[in-house]
Amino acid sequence: MENNAFEYTYSPQRQQEVEEIRRQYLPKEEDKLAELRKIHAIPTQKAQAAALAVGVIGALILGTGMSLCMTDIGAALGRLAMMIGIVVGLVGMVLAALAYPVYNRVLKKQRQKVAPEILHLSEELLK
Repeated sequence: MENNAFEYTYSPQRQQEVEEIRRQYLPKEEDKLAELRKIHAIPTQKAQAAALAVGVIGALILGTGMSLCMTDIGAALGRLAMMIGIVVGLVGMVLAALAYPVYNRVLKKQRQKVAPEILHLSEELLK
């Protein structure tokens, strides 16, 4: 006699694993909230990069001035190296101090650039 019974076993772990594998092969759909977050992060990243560049350059110039004042190179050149080192060090200090104002200025300008996109996406999400 033939057994035509239907047999089904449900395993939530198996179903979850199948769904995870399936999700990897589906085309990626970027939702509007993720796009909004990505656009919102752009001004901060650009401002941080600009401030970091100005700060690092300032620190390097400051270090150059200090080395002219404090090392054997400065001692070999005499008083002239000391004066040049002080001037170079002050320029480096000014540049390093400008890192935060540069950050604020770049952030403000970049936010103005992305504001229309942010406002448009946020209006769509709030509807």
